[in-house]
Amino acid sequence: MIPEIFEFAGRLPVRRLGYGTAQLTGPGYWGPRGGARDAVAVLRRAVERGVTLIDTADNYGPSIAEELVAEALYPYPAGLVIATKGGVVRTGADAWHIEGRPERLRAMCEASLRRLRLDTIDLYQLHRLDPDVPMAEQLGALDELRREGKIRHIGLDSVTAEQLDAARELTDIASVQNRYNLTDRASEPLLKLCEAHGIAFLPWFPLGNGSLTTDRVCADIAAAHGVSPGQIALAWLLHRSPVLCPTPGTGSLAHLEENLDSAAVRLSEKDMSRLDALS
Repeated sequence: MIPEIFEFAGRLPVRRLGYGTAQLTGPGYWGPRGGARDAVAVLRRAVERGVTLIDTADNYGPSIAEELVAEALYPYPAGLVIATKGGVVRTGADAWHIEGRPERLRAMCEASLRRLRLDTIDLYQLHRLDPDVPMAEQLGALDELRREGKIRHIGLDSVTAEQLDAARELTDIASVQNRYNLTDRASEPLLKLCEAHGIAFLPWFPLGNGSLTTDRVCADIAAAHGVSPGQIALAWLLHRSPVLCPTPGTGSLAHLEENLDSAAVRLSEKDMSRLDALS
């Protein structure tokens, strides 16, 4: 049986197939993508379909994705978990600057609270560890925000298993968010560590940035199930590990429906063996 629910830190339940907001912004996650009306419609439909985990970031836009989440969903329904990220500053479509100084992390978190119209962010993820700032100072800043009630849980993005171990020595970590999909499993050691400690793993690029929608093996298995290759790639993640919580993003209502229908796909042991061999 494939578990439908994951509980962050054993206390914050979500449906494992969530929704990510990066595709609500323009190329390179920079600027708007079309009109706000379409984005609002997609966000509302995701929640109507039972999504309880919305994953966003302050630098998607920048600021645009968080503002759209609030416009579409505030006041937030009971049980909806909003996750956002801070620690990266954007100055252009191809310009990313890691910023982990404690005072900057505080300012970014408080700006996200205002945009999202929240008193507490359910899951605040450090978008990148800043190599120029001690990890203890970065996580210490987030711990302080948690003690003040501005953050409920802390997550990390793009880390190694060794970095997660080091972070867990400093504070409680509820989630990680690394690239992971059918054909990119470099983070397998991290996944195993998350399984051992009940930490959520939110895989980014769960569809290989679109490449898995055209994979031949996925297509063959999809045809047998009467679904799309992309649905097979998402179903594989849900079958692969109970801590994997994919949050595929899209700006299309039709694609949203397709993604969410992946939760109903049941893969056989033979299907999983063929898909596992793609690594």
